[in-house]
Amino acid sequence: MLNWFRKSTPAQGQAPAVPDSLPHDSDAHKARGNALFAQGRHVEAAACFRAAIAANPRSAPAHFNLGLVLREQGLADEAVASFGEAARIDPEMADALHLAGGIRMAQGKAQEAIAQWRAALAADPLLEAASVDLCMALFQQGQSDEAAQVIEAGLTRNPQAAQLHAFRGNLLQREGKSTEAAVSYRRAIGLNPALPEPYNNLGLVLQTRGEHEAALRSFDEAIALMPGYADAQMNRGAALVGLRRWNDAIAAFTAALPGASDETAADLHNQIGMMYIWLGHYPPAHASFNRALQIRPQFADALANLGTVLGLLKRPDEALAAFEQLFEAAPRHDYAIGFLLGAKMHACDWTARDRLLDSAIARIEAGQLAVVPFPWLGMSDSPELQWKCSRITQQARYPQAAQALWQGERYAHERIRVAYLSADLHEHATAYLMAQLFELHDRSHFETIALSFGPHKDDTMRRRLVQAFDRFIDVRERSDHEIAKLIRELEIDIAVDLKGYTTDARPGIFAHRVAPVQLSYIGFPGTMAADYIDYCIADARVVSEGDERWFSEKIVYMPDSYQVNDDRRSVAAQTPPRSEQGLPQDGFVFCCFNNNYKITPDVFDVWMRLLRKVPGSVLWLLQDNEVAVRNLRREAVARGVDEARLVFAPRVTQEAHLARQRLADLFLDTLPYNAHTTTSDALWVGLPVVTRMGRAFQARVAGSLLHAVGLPELVTHTVEDYEALALKLATHPQELAAVRAKLMRNRDSAPLFNADRFRRHLESAYRAMWQRAQAGQAPASFAVVPLAD
Repeated sequence: MLNWFRKSTPAQGQAPAVPDSLPHDSDAHKARGNALFAQGRHVEAAACFRAAIAANPRSAPAHFNLGLVLREQGLADEAVASFGEAARIDPEMADALHLAGGIRMAQGKAQEAIAQWRAALAADPLLEAASVDLCMALFQQGQSDEAAQVIEAGLTRNPQAAQLHAFRGNLLQREGKSTEAAVSYRRAIGLNPALPEPYNNLGLVLQTRGEHEAALRSFDEAIALMPGYADAQMNRGAALVGLRRWNDAIAAFTAALPGASDETAADLHNQIGMMYIWLGHYPPAHASFNRALQIRPQFADALANLGTVLGLLKRPDEALAAFEQLFEAAPRHDYAIGFLLGAKMHACDWTARDRLLDSAIARIEAGQLAVVPFPWLGMSDSPELQWKCSRITQQARYPQAAQALWQGERYAHERIRVAYLSADLHEHATAYLMAQLFELHDRSHFETIALSFGPHKDDTMRRRLVQAFDRFIDVRERSDHEIAKLIRELEIDIAVDLKGYTTDARPGIFAHRVAPVQLSYIGFPGTMAADYIDYCIADARVVSEGDERWFSEKIVYMPDSYQVNDDRRSVAAQTPPRSEQGLPQDGFVFCCFNNNYKITPDVFDVWMRLLRKVPGSVLWLLQDNEVAVRNLRREAVARGVDEARLVFAPRVTQEAHLARQRLADLFLDTLPYNAHTTTSDALWVGLPVVTRMGRAFQARVAGSLLHAVGLPELVTHTVEDYEALALKLATHPQELAAVRAKLMRNRDSAPLFNADRFRRHLESAYRAMWQRAQAGQAPASFAVVPLAD
């Protein structure tokens, strides 16, 4: 509002007095009109201002105040006419033109608004609000260069215009010039500390840099100035997410809900649901996503999250329905097709599988975020497609940080410092494999540090691992950037990522280049396609000749097998009777204890043919969920096999699971995702595994393990050979007995379960990587020289 009107408005909190006598001159009419306007009596106020104009047609303030009243009444065109008349009478009345521009912009008449604001600036070049509104309109019309020119011209005339500095920051931020944008926002704040928007926008810049603490302070300043600032509350929540302060983020998002638009409220409920997922509180997460979808039924992000939490709640049929709805509503949404395929795999629902896979491949080839890299391992046997899938996610989700934390320094430690980063340092497959390696590390030459960003679990394995390291640091509540800074402060020589792109992975830590050597091992059987990961631990069987070109990492070829094993793993003393497990006393027991999502229709075809050819045999499978059980039984019947011949084993403790495997006769592997730790488990208790090797890393692991235990004869390369070998062993008891006897002889002598031999090979690899880094040499592939027998 203009000064004229403000001067005639009583102080806040007082009821303005309306003169009782009928005014006879223009000023008296204006005074009465001002008092009526302040009371909200717009019709009467308008009559007074018209009377003032009648008494003095050249009263610019009367025309201006009439325009204000008409605007309040929604009479847009009449208001613009009144403002225009005021400016015609008094060419210096730039505010009238500015307000007319605001009305035209609200009507969607951008070009008329721009013309009004240009005229306002011609009348008063120092009118800061007109410059800001003109810039915003020009930018919205795609005239960014003109907007920038207006800003620069305004700042030339008035370098102290805080709002112009703030808007200049907005333009710079949109151009990706975050450093310059931050300078402009700080300049605006310095000139006018009472403006909340520059604090909010500075916070956004700091947030993109990973400076979550500083961003949080900036958002707090904005909210202190404007308590109902919903955008700042939302951004504050995002900063708290970056700091992994989930409960505080929930509070921030909840605080932004009152008064939020429906669109924003849906976003807030979705964000709150994600916080609950990360806290492991799945029922309230489910409720939050449902609230978001009640507001926006086709909200793609909320549908994706709903499907995810339903999967975590072990409700696979509902999860599948949510992902189907997502794919129908937004087929091009990031990972929509992958979520649907993954849900179908977990449910062993193979309808439309080939069509969806073809679509997913086409999208990956086109560079789209189609499938998360880890689930893709169970869908594709192509090293090329796996590189592309990982690369797409890495570039979109985990880009290399603009500023590396390690800048080429050479550390001079007495021992090489190795940090292992994982979310799985508790009762988990990774820990089962690696615990003894951690214990056996040569402490005279290596200092080992665990950085655990997974849940805190006070289980037997966790207690064992805490004792296995020189230092065990729980960093689960720290941000990626904070953990990265910690690694740099610890002067780590070699940082080992044990997660890759698996569940709860945090490759963003490594994106900051935290150590001279960064490598990927064990968690993700494939390339991370990230230039900041220097090496991948593999062997010549899991990465076949010629396929190393599909790895961004340099390959370190281990001599026996890439997989470490713990030769102290515990097995329950008592083997349960077959009857207790639902198995026939005398029939042949085929088994596969892989997760159900690894089972594919072509592999299942082979298994059903084997059951038909081996009378009295059964197939013993892990029980993931009831939907998968139901679907697999139905698929068996469709292939002419009695559903009762499929026996499902519930999940039990690791020791009990190892013990019950002694009841099986032959383990049948899957493709394209082999059994990995599951192969080692079977071999450890003397259960032979028949595998078929594919092309990609994850499709060749079981073959690597069988070679390392001295049983290459159990490795096949075609579906025909795989089926023939399984049938031969199932129908020739003496041959199967010979294989079992050989396995038990080899278990304690072959390299696979020789943890100390593996440890020495790995330490040799670490030394070679470290020496190259110390010499300033780039990473290079190499083969570790095997120890003499």
